[in-house]
Amino acid sequence: MNDERWIEKPQSSRRDFLKTALASGPLLATVPLVGQSGALTERADWKNVRLSCNLYSFNEPLTKGQMTLEQVLEFCADLGFDAVDPTGYYFPNYPVLPDDSYVYQIKRKAFRLGLDISGTGVRNDFTLPDPSRRKAEIELVRKWIGVAARLGAPVLRIFSGIGKELKPGYHRDEVTTWVVDAIRECTEHAARQGVIIVLQNHADFIQTADHVLDIVKRVDSEWLAVNLDIGSFKIGDPYAQIARVAPFAATWQIKENLFVDGQETVTDLAKIMEIVRHSGYRGYLPIETLGKGDPKQKVPVFYEKVKKALKS
Repeated sequence: MNDERWIEKPQSSRRDFLKTALASGPLLATVPLVGQSGALTERADWKNVRLSCNLYSFNEPLTKGQMTLEQVLEFCADLGFDAVDPTGYYFPNYPVLPDDSYVYQIKRKAFRLGLDISGTGVRNDFTLPDPSRRKAEIELVRKWIGVAARLGAPVLRIFSGIGKELKPGYHRDEVTTWVVDAIRECTEHAARQGVIIVLQNHADFIQTADHVLDIVKRVDSEWLAVNLDIGSFKIGDPYAQIARVAPFAATWQIKENLFVDGQETVTDLAKIMEIVRHSGYRGYLPIETLGKGDPKQKVPVFYEKVKKALKS
């Protein structure tokens, strides 16, 4: 796929920037940035990059009833986060839509704590061979776009497909067409609600930067961006792939570990921050801790590491 050809038709300054970024090394160390006004700058202004907490970090206590969503918000505010990203799973009776009264209760709670809502997300699968089941998945996303709008979340995270393996008898190009058609329908609805759809690379149907960029190219909507999950590129050099996708990110998931040639290693946060800087990104960097351990201990430790890397 020739990414450079289609990027030359700009819809945003960061899309223009990708043309140069794709031709450079992972850290893009010498590439000037095109700012929002079109002026060249050496790197992004860090005052426009803030930290959020993806509440999947608290998955176990939330799903086991050990903490309420309100208690997690209080914890994040006390720690110093600027925002939170509460996944739809943690609203009562998911995937059934929560009552508006509860959505507004959470919105009010966050506001009173000084927290922005940086995004939310759902679990969907657009790779299902049955068209009626794909239609149901589209409807799920459409409904949660409305929740995101009422919550005040600027983005809604979605997946392409949950499974890694293609169903027997189907080819990637065919399944990609299903995914593209479904996402396009979702983005058209999201545009009317003022919500950006962000496609997460999740080491599922999407496994490489090429997979992400192919879908984004084919949907071709300013209401579609990327939720850049740094821990889910598990083939080859993750830093190079992150750098290629970074100019399309409208939100991130910064994780403790990533995979270099399939081997789990500690994230080089300095390298990640260089990529963030030189992509021209402005917005929230949600962090997400995974694995065993008490998130009330793990999240503060990782938060401090990311904050330090952000200041360096």
